[in-house]
Amino acid sequence: MFTGKKLKDYARLVLEIGVNLQRGQGLEISCPVERREIAHALAEEAYAMGAKIVRVRWNDEVLENINYTYADQDALCQIPKWFIESKNELVRENFCLVSISAENPEAFKNVPANKLAAVAKAKSKALKYYSDKVMGNAIRWCVVSVPTSEWAKIVFPNDENCEAKLLGAIASTMRLDYPDPIGEWHKHIAALERRANFLNKEKFEYIHFQNSIGTDLKVGLAEGHVWLSAKERAQDGVYFVANLPTEEVFTAPHRMKVEGTVKSALPLAENGHIIDNFSLTFKNGKVIDFSAETGYEHLKNIIEHDKGTSRLGEIALIGKNSPVSKSGILYYNTLFDENASCHLALGKAYPTTVELGADASKKELTAAGVNDSNEHVDFMIGTPDMSVCGIKPNGERIVLMSEGDWVI
Repeated sequence: MFTGKKLKDYARLVLEIGVNLQRGQGLEISCPVERREIAHALAEEAYAMGAKIVRVRWNDEVLENINYTYADQDALCQIPKWFIESKNELVRENFCLVSISAENPEAFKNVPANKLAAVAKAKSKALKYYSDKVMGNAIRWCVVSVPTSEWAKIVFPNDENCEAKLLGAIASTMRLDYPDPIGEWHKHIAALERRANFLNKEKFEYIHFQNSIGTDLKVGLAEGHVWLSAKERAQDGVYFVANLPTEEVFTAPHRMKVEGTVKSALPLAENGHIIDNFSLTFKNGKVIDFSAETGYEHLKNIIEHDKGTSRLGEIALIGKNSPVSKSGILYYNTLFDENASCHLALGKAYPTTVELGADASKKELTAAGVNDSNEHVDFMIGTPDMSVCGIKPNGERIVLMSEGDWVI
């Protein structure tokens, strides 16, 4: 695990560039019990930066699996009021939130798909207020990662040094191998912002994806859409970076203007299961047909989760020469895999990706074409031969990506 200067750099990067913790502010860390030393290091650094209080929410997949195995579905779907209140308090008290994403992609492979889906639906419904506030940047949040033993074994099977290899890969994608990681992140953020500025200036109506594996998809963009990159501004006016690493420039699709077929480029690890080699066909913005060689029932549960999960809530562009893609590693973790490939998301759109912003009413956002849902599930579509064109209202086409990489 990270030690010495690298551990210090990791904590500083997460707290300064990630959530941009301010003096006198509270911090909550969501962390696997296996990696408690990372939570401890983050807490130490947070207090050195003037944090008011640091709280940790421990995650234990083994215990969660025991609950799924032995508890009745009805009991699992009863989300305690204290749990909901504890999440809502983070918004009211303007806490920063660091989530350490290090799940075993197959943690719940023996749990029936319908049971997982029912619990996921109950949780997302109960936490709707909280998730809406987070996606509207009411608080500053950052998703990061560190290796865990079971996850590392899946990424590097039959390798006795799997954790060390995964740790090295994560360090590289987070630019921790540089003498000044924070300085490197400032340079990287500026480069992403230049692309976002170009896309905002062009004001495209559609984005057209094509590749050799069968993707031919036109994605309409929401009215008043705004392309964002790594640096976002929270409602308190303080900037933050929601994912470390991040390589994307993203915006809001129009919920009614998606046409064609898209094929997955990488497996999707979602809710303890893997979905692979899947295809979605859209008409008038809605999924009308889908298939999957692996995880069909889990894909079906995502699409049918609520009315919004059959439509798109995000479109993101990433070149094939990003550090994550160049690593050649399949992480089975969306935080990383989505930064190796252009991706889309089923479900809720970020209200910050339209000019109306997070203060707009649901009615106003819907009228602009912004999708709403209790869920937001990213999936990867970019391939080495992906072509991406921006289409203007007058029909003019501008090539944005060719052979999987940026040309702008």
